[in-house]
This record gives sequence, structure tokens and C-alpha cells, in this order.
Amino acid sequence: MSSSDYSKSTSIRASHVLLDLEQFLPYRISVLSNRVSGNIARLYGERYGLAIPEWRVITILALYPGSSASEVSERTAMDKVAVSRAVARLLERGFIKRETHGDDRRRSVLALSAAGFEVYETIAPLVIEMERRLMSVLTEEEEQGLERLITRLAEAGLARMNEA
Repeated sequence: MSSSDYSKSTSIRASHVLLDLEQFLPYRISVLSNRVSGNIARLYGERYGLAIPEWRVITILALYPGSSASEVSERTAMDKVAVSRAVARLLERGFIKRETHGDDRRRSVLALSAAGFEVYETIAPLVIEMERRLMSVLTEEEEQGLERLITRLAEAGLARMNEA
């Protein structure tokens, strides 16, 4: 590349908007979430061979038994295909059970099996302890402030993002 070609390419680049991912809040939140989830995943991955989507399905069903796969997808913001695959693996391993909804035979609901409850009751306290250690670097005031900010971003921030 000649020096005039180089100066043309740099001037073209300089006229474009550059997005610095390391400073972009959605990216930073995603990276932190991935790292935290990865650390937690080692707990249930090593003990039970579960992947992150499978653990999330288990935790949702522990809190909301009788949820449909669509409801699990909505609560976790996971792709329906990822939820479907996780549900299939959990059914195959006997951690969850599927039943048809009483009034609507077309709708199936999911619940933890006894084995699924055992996994949840074993892993949940360990996960809670990991969260406690993560949050221990914050003061109580900072932790409360973070909770308020996350709630505001999840509600008003997301709504504003979707405005035209």
C-alpha cells in the first residue's frame, strides 16, 4: 500500500463512527455475565454434567413449577431453541417431567422430578454463596444502588431503547 493509499484509508476510517466495545455498556454487562455464569457453571457442570441453559431451566422450574417451555424462554430471555434443547436433555436425564395442562391438552407444562429437586437443592446454596462472594466487593450502599440501577435499566431503560 502506498503512503497516499494509506492516508486515504485512514481518513475514510476517521470519518466513520467507531464503537469501542470495551466502553460499550451492553458489551461490558454481557462479558461480566458470561464470566460469572461460566464460574457458576463449573459447579453444576462438574457435579451433574449440566450446561448453563439446563441449569436455568431447573432454577425456573424450582421457582415456577408448571411453566411451559415458552414461559421458561420468556423468563430467562433464552432463545426458544436453546430452551427446547435443554428441556429435551433434562427430560432424557430424568431431571424434569412434562405433563399436559389440565384444561388444554395441547399445552404441556414442566416440573422438576425428585432427581431435579435434588440437583437444585444441592447446587442452589453453592450458587448463592458464589453470588455473595462476587457482591462482597461492594458496600451495602453500593449493592442497593446497583439493584436500583439494574431495575431501572431493565424497566425504563429497555422501554426507552425501543422507542422510535
